[in-house]
Amino acid sequence: MDWSKTKTIFIIVFLILDCFLIYQFMEKRNSSQLDVILETTIEEQLEANGITYVDLPKEVTKAVYVSGKSRSFTSADTKKLSGQKVEIEGETKLKGTFTHPVAFNFEDQYQLSEFLQRHILNGEQYAFWSFDKKKGTVICYQVYDGKMIYDNENSKLVIHVNEQKEALSYEQTMLVDLEKYERKQDVVPAIKAIETLYRRGHLQPGDHVTRIELGYYGLVQFTASQVLTPTWHIVVNRKKDYFVNAFEGQVINDQGNVLE
Repeated sequence: MDWSKTKTIFIIVFLILDCFLIYQFMEKRNSSQLDVILETTIEEQLEANGITYVDLPKEVTKAVYVSGKSRSFTSADTKKLSGQKVEIEGETKLKGTFTHPVAFNFEDQYQLSEFLQRHILNGEQYAFWSFDKKKGTVICYQVYDGKMIYDNENSKLVIHVNEQKEALSYEQTMLVDLEKYERKQDVVPAIKAIETLYRRGHLQPGDHVTRIELGYYGLVQFTASQVLTPTWHIVVNRKKDYFVNAFEGQVINDQGNVLE
């Protein structure tokens, strides 16, 4: 027997065996680390990344879809409004121009509510959404059953203001015949909605969820009719808005399509 060849074969075999054992060890270690990660709760993962959030709604467990249709405004509607010139555009949009600028403190909830009730048709059904200083516009959206209908062109009130923040004119659309579907469905918990943003990379270390509330979103918006789905509205760092489908747990983008 050629001892030199035999020795070489043994060395090669042992090297292969060592590589196999090292591979097995690494696989076992990685698997063990993965198990530890999987066992970590989302709350712990957020805390580890310095991501904080406000108190979360806990009472909501079930909700329903809501259906509705665009309101067709009539001359009878325009006659209800005084101190302004009102016209109807395409049946479903009301456009009003105030005879004189109207004092308009939209930053005060009470005064905003008073203005809406006094000068806007069914104004009590709208709530403040945002103010664009550059465009000089205050945006309000319709509210149904205490929940806002987010980012919806068919239930929107846009008020134009001057530099003194006095109301000059507005455009209004509105949904009517709003009805709830009978079948209730489980709602994704608020913490799960936050987890979805975290998993998709929308939450970065140090971020703070400054607001989270349940409302409605029209995934497919038609002028004639539409279906609204319960949706979590999540605000990050007081400036970035996200919408998460409260039934399916998916993130919705600005165009009303599902991102993930």
